[in-house]
Parts: sequence; C-alpha cells; structure tokens
Amino acid sequence: MSSRSKTKKMVLTAVLGAISGILMLLEFPLPFIPPFVKMDFSELPVILGGFIMGPVNGALIAVIKIVLNFLFNGTSTASVGEIANLIYSLGYMLPSVLIYHKLRSKKGAVVSLVIGTVITSVLAVIINIFFTFPLYGKLMGIDIPTIVAMCQAVNPYVKDMVSLMIFSMLPFNLFKYGVTSIITFVLYKKLSSVIRNFINWYIKWVPKGTCFFDDK
Repeated sequence: MSSRSKTKKMVLTAVLGAISGILMLLEFPLPFIPPFVKMDFSELPVILGGFIMGPVNGALIAVIKIVLNFLFNGTSTASVGEIANLIYSLGYMLPSVLIYHKLRSKKGAVVSLVIGTVITSVLAVIINIFFTFPLYGKLMGIDIPTIVAMCQAVNPYVKDMVSLMIFSMLPFNLFKYGVTSIITFVLYKKLSSVIRNFINWYIKWVPKGTCFFDDK
C-alpha cells in the first residue's frame, strides 16, 4: 500500500472515529437498566469501519471514540465504564469482522453480526461480574448490595448480582448490539452509495469486492 493510500486510510479512520465519538455523546437511558448504564449507537461507525478496512482500523475507531468521550464528556464512572465500553466494542467488532472476512456474503454478514452480538453480550456479563461492578463500587465507595439496590429500583426482577446480569445487563447488551447489527444490515445498501462515493473520491485504495457493501 502506498504512503498516499495509508494517509487516506488514516483519514477515513479518523472521520469514522469522530462520528463514533459524537454518537457516544448522544447517549440515553433505558427503563430496565441501572442509571449509570446508557444506550448509544457509537458502535455503528466501529463495525462499519471494521468491515470496510479490517479489524485493526475498526479497533482504532473504537479507541478514538473513547478518547473523544474523555475529552468532551469526562467520566462519571471513574473511567471504569469507558474501559468496559472499549472492551465491549472490540468484543463486538473483532469476531464480527473476522468471521465476515471468511464468509463474504449477505448470509455471512448476518452470521457474523449475530455471533458478534452474542459474544460481546456474554463477555459483558463476565466482565461486569469480575471487573466493572466490583471496581466501580470500590472507586466510587459503593458496595455491591447498594449497586444491586440501585438496579432493583428500575427493575424489580433484580434481586442479587446474578439476577442483575440475567434480567438487566444481558438483555441490555443483546438489545444494544442487536439493534446496532440490524441497523447495519438494513441500512448498508443505502449507506453503501454514500460511503462508496466518498471512497471513490477520497479513498480509492478500497478494491471492489473487498468492501462489506459490495456483497450481492
């Protein structure tokens, strides 16, 4: 790849990272999850960038998203939420992109997105139990029963940490990444013309047939 192509690739990564950072700022709560967990659509540019440019650039987009969020929004979770968000982004994007690159078709796209959604949702449960919630509680001076009580206030099915994961965090992540996957798949034809025109104008290094949007 020429130095000019590398520069163009970096520019597209930066653009998608900036869009992802903006989308992360536009977060909003859902009624069945604790108030410190928010819904956003910042994974869309991450997964699209991964499909178009590969897993390395998808990961860079995720990192840019987190850095921009730190700069413009700070943190309300002692950075624990942002670190977890980055792990979830990678857990969603990496398997989706790697699997899709083995199965280049619409069916392959569906399979990869479903697997990515399931993997990151299960990964989130594990990380929440052993990392996010314990560390968040320690840094914020809140014990686990208090966190459970906060979650129980918005979801009566939550009784303990296990039920918190089953009835709150797991459904949330399945919903979040499931919706992201559906939007990616449903809108990619419409988005493809916009992205392809941008690529043709500025990112001419993308070969036809290697982009997610070239699937038949």
